[in-house]
Amino acid sequence: MKRLIAAAFALLLAQTVLAGVKIEHWVSPSGARVYFVESRVLPMLDVQVDFAAGSMFDPEGKAGLAALTRSILDNGAGKRDETAIAEQLADIGANLGGGADTDRASVSLRTLSARDKRDTALAILKDVLQAPHFDAAVLEREKANTIASLKEAMTRPDSIAGKAFWAAMYPNHPYGRQATPESVATLTRDDLVAFHARYYGGANASITLVGDLSRQDAEKIAEALSSGLPKNDKAALPAVPQAPKAALVQLPHPATQAHVYIGMPAIERGDPDFFPLLVGNYSLGGGGFVSRLMKEVRDKRGYAYSVYSYFAPLRQPGPFQIGLQTKRSQAKDAIKVARDILDGFLKDGPSDEELAAAKANLTGSFPLRLDSNKKILENVATIGFFSLPLDYLDQYQAKVQAVTAAEIKAAFARRVRPENLVTVTVAAD
Repeated sequence: MKRLIAAAFALLLAQTVLAGVKIEHWVSPSGARVYFVESRVLPMLDVQVDFAAGSMFDPEGKAGLAALTRSILDNGAGKRDETAIAEQLADIGANLGGGADTDRASVSLRTLSARDKRDTALAILKDVLQAPHFDAAVLEREKANTIASLKEAMTRPDSIAGKAFWAAMYPNHPYGRQATPESVATLTRDDLVAFHARYYGGANASITLVGDLSRQDAEKIAEALSSGLPKNDKAALPAVPQAPKAALVQLPHPATQAHVYIGMPAIERGDPDFFPLLVGNYSLGGGGFVSRLMKEVRDKRGYAYSVYSYFAPLRQPGPFQIGLQTKRSQAKDAIKVARDILDGFLKDGPSDEELAAAKANLTGSFPLRLDSNKKILENVATIGFFSLPLDYLDQYQAKVQAVTAAEIKAAFARRVRPENLVTVTVAAD
């Protein structure tokens, strides 16, 4: 019987994917943008509230503030301390999640849709968003944990390389700022309260709801979650980052494996070049064992177990990156091969066979991105936060199929320029 039920759910989810995702959108009276997908397949409700409150909004000299604010948001709120929140969520089988990245801070909730369970879970979420305690003892504990984690990361070559890579790509932009033990140590409760008041407001929020819910109930829930948020203006973005000059940053480390990152700021969310870059990068380094980088760097020469490339679009131009690990004595040779492969791809673009394989994989695997309510929530939340078209998911496969080799070459020429590529190595001879 359990297998039959599971099979039935899987069939219903597959039918939902094939039928497309119907996204309803409105703006709440408090100014929050709301995105709703009704799905009656499972008796579940998923909610995600996103704020333009990521690390790019850290004030000068206070790197780490956005992450710390988000990390203790749900450690006491309203009339509940952190223990009461955890116990009540466990009692009703609900989960709070989320986090902070460069652009946004997110709070997510998964709960059963039965009204008694749902109402309790949503009441907790509302308090977390609107009335966090920022308890002094909790703050000191989390600061200590964060500082310890940062100090540990400073010993690992992968973390050292990642921080140096972002600093080299964004030398005069908030994307390049890095939290340090020293910057986190200076943060106070007043800093967290002020950051919450400035960036966790209705005008700065997008709310996504997916699941067993009517439109009428979705409107009520969205307004309840946003009406008590701080009143403020939409967060202003910093100046667009300028492309860096080509540079080589070499950092010593006793590790036996060298870590290598090559890249530059390339593309922001919603840019028309996204689909040509996505399809082209599958052939360059995003397609695993069928990509050129993997074939040349790993298969033919054995320089690396893994080598990859990707584009990471952000609110402002996010990076194009090539990454690999290799023996420290082979780092220079591995970098040369990777750069030669990139130069060849920039010159010639993908072959007809590579283009066909990329399209087949990207379109064929696309339904797997929407085969659960949680995945639908993540995709729709991204659409909402970055103001992408509501039919983005419906048009995805068609846009992939429409990409031509000429469009890939042109997009790569615009976005990946050798004279702006920075290379960071850690533990290379």
